[in-house]
Amino acid sequence: MTENTEELNNGEERGLQEVRPVSGMYEDWFLDYASYVILERAVPAIEDGYKPVQRRILHAMKEMDDGRFNKVANVIGQTMQYHPHGDASIGDAIVNIGQKDLLIETQGNWGDIRTGDSAAAARYIEARLSKFALEVVFNPQTTNWQLSYDGRKKEPVTLPVKFPMLLAQGVEGIAVGLSTKILPHNFIELIQATIKVLQGKSVKLYPDFPTGGMADFSEYNDGLRGGKIKVRAKIHEEDKKSLIIKDIPFGTTTTSVIDSIIKANDKGKIKIKKVVDNTAEDVEIYIELAPGQSPNITIDALYAFTDCEVSISPNCCVIIEDKPHFIGVTEVLKICTNQTVDLLKRELEIRKGELLEKLLFSSLEKIFIENRIYRDIEECETWEAVIATIDKGLDPFKPDFYREITEEDIVRLTEIKIKRISKFDAFKADELMKRLQDELAEVEYNLANLVEYAIAYHEKLLEKFGKGRERRTEIKSFESIAATVVAANNAKLYVNRAEGFIGYGMKKDEFVCDCSDIDDVIVFRKDGKFQVVRISDKIFVGKDIIHVGVFNKNDERMVYNMIYLDGKTGRSMVKRFQVLGVTRDKEYDLTKGERGSKVLYFTANPNGEAELVTIYLTSGCKARVKVFDFDFSEIEIKGRGAGGNIATRYPVRKIQLKMEGKSTLGGVDIWYDDSIGRINRDERGEYLGNFQSEDKILVIYDSGEYELTSFELTNRYEADKIMLIEKFDPEGVISAIHYDPDAQYHLVKRFQIETSTMDKKFGFISEEKGAKLLLATTVPQPQVEVTYTVKGAKERQTMTVDLDMVIDVKGWKAMGNKISQHSVKKVTLLNSKDKSKAKTQTDNSDQNPTPKAVDQNEVKTEAPKSDAPKPEQAKETKEDKPKGKEGGGFNVGETIDLF
Repeated sequence: MTENTEELNNGEERGLQEVRPVSGMYEDWFLDYASYVILERAVPAIEDGYKPVQRRILHAMKEMDDGRFNKVANVIGQTMQYHPHGDASIGDAIVNIGQKDLLIETQGNWGDIRTGDSAAAARYIEARLSKFALEVVFNPQTTNWQLSYDGRKKEPVTLPVKFPMLLAQGVEGIAVGLSTKILPHNFIELIQATIKVLQGKSVKLYPDFPTGGMADFSEYNDGLRGGKIKVRAKIHEEDKKSLIIKDIPFGTTTTSVIDSIIKANDKGKIKIKKVVDNTAEDVEIYIELAPGQSPNITIDALYAFTDCEVSISPNCCVIIEDKPHFIGVTEVLKICTNQTVDLLKRELEIRKGELLEKLLFSSLEKIFIENRIYRDIEECETWEAVIATIDKGLDPFKPDFYREITEEDIVRLTEIKIKRISKFDAFKADELMKRLQDELAEVEYNLANLVEYAIAYHEKLLEKFGKGRERRTEIKSFESIAATVVAANNAKLYVNRAEGFIGYGMKKDEFVCDCSDIDDVIVFRKDGKFQVVRISDKIFVGKDIIHVGVFNKNDERMVYNMIYLDGKTGRSMVKRFQVLGVTRDKEYDLTKGERGSKVLYFTANPNGEAELVTIYLTSGCKARVKVFDFDFSEIEIKGRGAGGNIATRYPVRKIQLKMEGKSTLGGVDIWYDDSIGRINRDERGEYLGNFQSEDKILVIYDSGEYELTSFELTNRYEADKIMLIEKFDPEGVISAIHYDPDAQYHLVKRFQIETSTMDKKFGFISEEKGAKLLLATTVPQPQVEVTYTVKGAKERQTMTVDLDMVIDVKGWKAMGNKISQHSVKKVTLLNSKDKSKAKTQTDNSDQNPTPKAVDQNEVKTEAPKSDAPKPEQAKETKEDKPKGKEGGGFNVGETIDLF
């Protein structure tokens, strides 16, 4: 029994020794697999910026390169000798490289990243390496080689790229446990930044997308994890009824953008009538608006609810020394720059060695022939004797050589043909050696001044390949768009006051207003309580509703006026308050919370109006005056939790509105930010002034048109076309200098705004082709310096002109008077109120054409002379303005060049 037990135990021990835990095997295999995917499939190497499949494609194309196009199917086949993952992945990678238009010249239908169209089959399209790729990517002498996967061929470990290719092309890949997303950067800016790195200067890099558009890089974070870029399409307002999308955001297609627009329209976020894709050579998506829709608000809604704005999160991950590293694009550029310098140094050293060898052999050849050493070997009977004789003949010259003369060098001398010896020209040999020495001196100089040489190398690249590679993506700063502000009113808000229900599905109840299905609603009840709720089909908020409306968070202009009965004291309390921010669905009490408290009077005032009311007391009360007026403007605006002031200690019978009030908040301070073409209240940009409800904004465009607009924050202005923007003064006078192609003279006119139509442009200069607005100012007494040339004279002359003395204030359609009989070259405004602006224009008057038959004083008058009084001096002073950027327009002494 004991022996059997011992045998069993020994068997179990032998079996346990052969067992391998499955978990351990899985961990090792998965780690190997993850490492393989990271290093060999998804993440690029820092040295050349390529994934293995891209590197193998370029190597295969270099082997095939004979200057002609090759079928992509053949390229795929050649690449499969190095890449063991099938033709599909190779074909997709080739198309991806070709669409970036940098390393591969393409022929045929290669698809379109803008529309999402795929490329034709590999057998129909052709490719070859670009001249840029041949110059910066390949050099067998500086390439490190390794065996291919089957050991039959050699392939590069990394290609010796002398350019930050990783940043120029961008890359995206998903590996096991990590991913990379490096965005493409501008070719020209990369070279300029590289030169700055070589000069020891700091650099700032921002992506540039092939699809164009606009991008906000304020949160780019140098391409590191956690950064973010907002990219927008360029949307142009064709007219009041239609919009055109010119560029689309990176990563989208015209199809995906149109689908997102249709989806947003179906959900009621925006209201459009039609969307058409007219994309051909350039992107063009035509959007026809539904009747009554604002183009400005629709543009914002497109950014808020569709793919017209997308957010891109970069994640710069690269392989450095066989390990993934997360670094910024600036660090990538520095590494690539240092690598380029190292490669240039290696190329120079290789070239130096080649030149030294050529000089050595040329010298040996000359000595061998001129000193007739070849004749000394005629009597030698053995090969060893030949070598020894030549070696002995070279002895006197050996100290002059940079290295020892080897047997191999002597053997090369014996291979020189008799024909070459007989035709040897010492003069030509000396010339050749001189050229080699000059080139060697240049190489040595470049090695001694490597940074200077590297800068010259990059400048040459810029000159040779930079044309047509200008930045496509416009760098801008975007303001956040509140979805609730720009959402189309796709729903209607209803209320049942008695039962306490609100919603957009209660169509048989009282209509309140149009709203969006993402709006918040504020509800006030008779018991003095209120709450903010998310709108829905039907929701219970409490009985006896006295007011309901759409809630706008942090709206400081909305003021609520209320009189309520305090249940404990019986007093009627009055208060004015704002509701800026609350917790949704939480109930708040506006009274002191006593039992029996109730609201007697309530109004909501969008602009802080304070009305006058009449309070009627009960007939049985002891008050001597039972009817009196109360003015809400005498009450300060406080927090919603304030108890309020005493309106009366006696019982109130009723309260009636006696007179509508004016705003007690004063005007609204408005600024204009020309970087985004929007007005704001955040002290960003040029201060326009303090606006009351009836005030307007005057905009003058460089096309010679003016427009009056409201000061709604949703307004959008074309900043690059604005010549002047300011608060409109109905009594103000506009002075303008413009060129009239009919009269072929520069004219000056002064006029007042006589139209009252809002949001409509009116042209006040000639509509003929070639008409130009050179200056527009609202300075009361503008003075300009005019530089002109007299016909036949070369020197320029100047004169000072008071525009108010040249012409009186006339109608806005009058063309004006000549500012000079001569050819005007330059106009300088000598006084300004920091709100005038002029743009450089090309002048056609160099030819001094013969003017048409016109009156010398007034060219053309289409409107009668205005009887408007002379404008007063500007009332607003610099000290009265709130903080913020002032002016920003045409300043005193600023010059307008007309050519």
